[in-house]
Amino acid sequence: MNSFPWGAFCVNLGAAAGAALVVMLVTFAVAVAKGMHRVVDVAWGVAFAAVAAVSYGLSGALSDGPASGYGDDGRRLLVLALTVVWGLRLAAHIAWRGRGHGEDPRYERMLAKAPGSRDAYAFRIVYLLQGLLVWVVSLPVQVACYLLADLGPAAAVGVLLCLVGLVFEAVGDHQLARFKADPAHRGRVMDRGLWAWTRHPNYFGDFCLWWGLYVIACDGARWPSAAVAVLAAVLGPLTISFLLLRGSGKPLLEKHMAERPGYADYVARTSGFFPRPPRK
Repeated sequence: MNSFPWGAFCVNLGAAAGAALVVMLVTFAVAVAKGMHRVVDVAWGVAFAAVAAVSYGLSGALSDGPASGYGDDGRRLLVLALTVVWGLRLAAHIAWRGRGHGEDPRYERMLAKAPGSRDAYAFRIVYLLQGLLVWVVSLPVQVACYLLADLGPAAAVGVLLCLVGLVFEAVGDHQLARFKADPAHRGRVMDRGLWAWTRHPNYFGDFCLWWGLYVIACDGARWPSAAVAVLAAVLGPLTISFLLLRGSGKPLLEKHMAERPGYADYVARTSGFFPRPPRK
């Protein structure tokens, strides 16, 4: 099998879409039962883990020849582990952060405009959209599971990017949680630790992880046979980059924070995304 296995990969695309949809359907059922749609944020990381697991399983099971499956075993296991660790850590953090709270104000504002059933509107606008985004953003993971080349030096660069992303996101979330847990910090702007170097260490972490996974996929490409698949997979990191920098990430959060005392000064001295030492 020297060419990219398009038939098996197309099966994987359908199975990955199904996995993301199942996670969203289960989450929607839980949300309706609880009367609170903020639980969909927990499903985001879980859905990525599910897609990675399905891709890993199918790429090892499907075969149209004597080989035991598609893809290099090391690369398949690597992208599975990185995606699952990232996704489940994020899901656990969001679930822990939201415990004891009511509906997220973002969803309250959105559902207040629902033309009819709030739940049906939420399913169309939130759950189905998030399922589609999971499917698109996870393309590097899906493609990487079907690439035959052995792991090379570029994969090490991708792993390093992923590890940087995991550290920034996990440490940034931990630092923010500790800061907010202190009543003395109520109403103040978090400007310590990683948050002194970038206003969004968790978003920067997501950015690094998904570009790192894409580099791992590129490392396994046998050109030109896998060129189309690897080039198409760039839609994943491009999509998450747009969401973080121009979509529902950085712009919405900064709009929400704009009126907080001291935030303008924080913006003036702190990088908006890519880390750098704070200005004096």
